[in-house]
Amino acid sequence: MFALVDKSDNSITRMYSGNKGITIGDNQYPKEIFTLWSESERNAISIYTVEMDNSKKKNEEWYANTSITYSFDGSNATGSYDDATAKAHADVKYTQKEIDDGDAPSGADTDTIKTVGLKTQLIKQVKSQAESELNKTDWYVTRKAEEETAIPSAVTTHRKAVRSKQAAMETSITNASDTPALETLYTVVKKEDGTFARPIGEIPVKDF
Repeated sequence: MFALVDKSDNSITRMYSGNKGITIGDNQYPKEIFTLWSESERNAISIYTVEMDNSKKKNEEWYANTSITYSFDGSNATGSYDDATAKAHADVKYTQKEIDDGDAPSGADTDTIKTVGLKTQLIKQVKSQAESELNKTDWYVTRKAEEETAIPSAVTTHRKAVRSKQAAMETSITNASDTPALETLYTVVKKEDGTFARPIGEIPVKDF
């Protein structure tokens, strides 16, 4: 991003993406000024490259990054994120006031979900991962039912491990008190043995 600066008061009057030509006053400039000109050459016509300050930017899987404020200090143009907002960790339902004010869909009540929370989304994801892994060995179960062929013990053990880990992961998600707690569960960390893993773990995967 590029900013056009009014140097009389150090205000930013316009932002440019740099993908097309621009007009400043009576002068027209081709889009190449954003790629071929040096920074000092652009500065001479009051255009500055915007440097982003990402100190308040957070992982968008867990947070909604809010608007960006652009400023110029006399030498540098900067874009700074405002405080990020944590996404809802639990389902958000319509309130009676929203229903009474007509801000809810027709037929909605206080049990109608307005926003699906992260917990619901993550549990659905875990269920899908476990189902996908179990599907790989479902044919053993079908064969056992149809032909009474014994299921290999390794397969039975693995299927139990998948279901057990699924239950443990869903419990960890359910018990998370807020969005930062969910983020911690899914953040990969270095363990004492030097390996890396996330606290919530993974659905076990095995090929037979």
